[in-house]
Amino acid sequence: MKYQKLVEDILKNIGGKENINSVAHCVTRLRFKLKDESICKTDTIKKLDGVVTVMQSGGQYQVVIGNHVPDVYKELTSIAGIDSGNSSEEEPQVKGKMLDRFIDVISGVFTPALGVLCATGMIKGLLALLTTLKVLSPESGTYAILFAIADSFFYFFPILLGYTTAKKFNANVFIGMTIGASLVYPSLAGLTAGNPIATLFKGTFIESAVHVKFMGIPVILMTYSSSVIPIILSVIFASKVEKFFKKIIPDVVKTFLVPFCTLLIVVPLTFIVIGPIATWAGQLLGLVTSKIYSLSPLVAGTFIGGFWQVFVIFGLHWGLVPIMINNLSVFGFDPVLAPMFGASFAQTGAVLAILLKTKDTKLKGLSIPAFISGIFGVTEPAIYGVTLPRKKPFIISCIGGAVAGGIMGLFGSKIYMFGGMGIFGIPTYINPKGQGLDMSFWAVVIGITVAVLIGFSLTYLFGFKDEEVEEVKVDTKGETIYSPLRGALKDLSETEDEAFASGALGKGAVIIPTEGKLVAPADGIVATFFPTGHAVAIETSNGTEILMHVGIDTVRLEGKYFYPKVKEGVKVKKGDLLLEFDIKAIEKEGFSLATPVIISNTDDFSDVVRVDGLSIDFSDSLINVTK
Repeated sequence: MKYQKLVEDILKNIGGKENINSVAHCVTRLRFKLKDESICKTDTIKKLDGVVTVMQSGGQYQVVIGNHVPDVYKELTSIAGIDSGNSSEEEPQVKGKMLDRFIDVISGVFTPALGVLCATGMIKGLLALLTTLKVLSPESGTYAILFAIADSFFYFFPILLGYTTAKKFNANVFIGMTIGASLVYPSLAGLTAGNPIATLFKGTFIESAVHVKFMGIPVILMTYSSSVIPIILSVIFASKVEKFFKKIIPDVVKTFLVPFCTLLIVVPLTFIVIGPIATWAGQLLGLVTSKIYSLSPLVAGTFIGGFWQVFVIFGLHWGLVPIMINNLSVFGFDPVLAPMFGASFAQTGAVLAILLKTKDTKLKGLSIPAFISGIFGVTEPAIYGVTLPRKKPFIISCIGGAVAGGIMGLFGSKIYMFGGMGIFGIPTYINPKGQGLDMSFWAVVIGITVAVLIGFSLTYLFGFKDEEVEEVKVDTKGETIYSPLRGALKDLSETEDEAFASGALGKGAVIIPTEGKLVAPADGIVATFFPTGHAVAIETSNGTEILMHVGIDTVRLEGKYFYPKVKEGVKVKKGDLLLEFDIKAIEKEGFSLATPVIISNTDDFSDVVRVDGLSIDFSDSLINVTK
């Protein structure tokens, strides 16, 4: 919340969120692509408390913040609603590998709906629990109203996915919603009554009865309530059709004629072609995944449970979530991803062991909220803050998840509804059509209990050794920072980047490298390694924060010609290779290789002085800091 006022002031003075095409951030600055930079009150923004300066370069409006820019960016996207897809048509789609693009699409389509989808699933799970325990009768009015809340979201899922898919592909959201509403329109269900007028694809697994025609063309009416794939494909197609009509229809009638033409083409084609093919594809996907799973539920469950947290770390779980949602819509249950449930409990058990064993107050401070959030299935604080940096506890949690997954797979545990996480997810394993709690449900209870015990006991006994809490000895006289590069040495004020040249981001020096290697300038931890590889921050054991920014505005290369050799969070020694980069290729692209090396927490020192000289070599003294 401490950045809320700053973000509100920035938004106000750049012309509001309506003026934003897109926004990203690098190590020190927010990088806006605006519709109209001329309406920005640049002088006012420069004077804001928390803003270093403003730069306009490369088609970007750059608001320089400093090292805490990720926190400001997070607050900005929250307040402006950018994470919810409120960007304009000009926002580019992810390019690159097919898997990256697929995961980007799936996460963009499903993420906005997940919160309410989980909430309604929790209500459905609660109803299943109450009816199983004979607390509530399915014939009661209370049950009917609560079930309407619980089931409506998933029943009308095509309408909601029509909205999110249109957002993702920069289409008219009301066109997307209308396509979804057409798929679940109640009157269409009545058209399937009586004898069919024809049968298509006789003798095949997709044999279908035809009850109605559209302009003489046979239409196979499917059940699209709760479906996923048909609406996503239809809206993606609609986004292309809409763009086509926007180009050829005059502006004066574009507002209503573009949706008119788009819907007249897309909706019939959806019922005639896209819908049936997508439905069959969904059914085939369900059958294939279930068949693979049924070959050895024990092995499949162990694999899913053991590697689920790894999938989450790399974002690969988004490629699997649609399988679960598709199976829920096709079969009414999903056994494939059900075994992942124990992973969060194993993680929570490992964190509890560390919490009880450690005497380090800082680690305790991290473990308490991580443990609490882990109980409710949110394990990112536990993974990134506690277990993954210490490796063994994370590996043990994966073992616990694997054992739990194996138990669930062996006894055929299934997810019957998309519901909450952690303890809130337990009711989603109750069969709402079953009689009582069967062994497949109790396998879930046993599995998560075993996961907690494995995570806790193995971590407590073997996976975590509490280090002696020693006072960090800080050299009160300061320390020497050594050169991370070989090349020509210049004063910081000589760099082309105003933010660095002014010293606003910290004092230091500029090196123009003659060799494409960047090494650690001191012993410490890699505090930040920007994804594009052009900038690295090291924090030394004395608390000195060193930022090395290879080249000027090289973030625009998007990682080309930069080859990181270490990962964020690792400990390094002076002289360890951090990064390799292609000098000739970067210069050929037109970028300056002038590399600022700055002490970003300059204000913590009484003096920061660079050495004299015209050239410098690896590990030569570069900057002296004095307490």
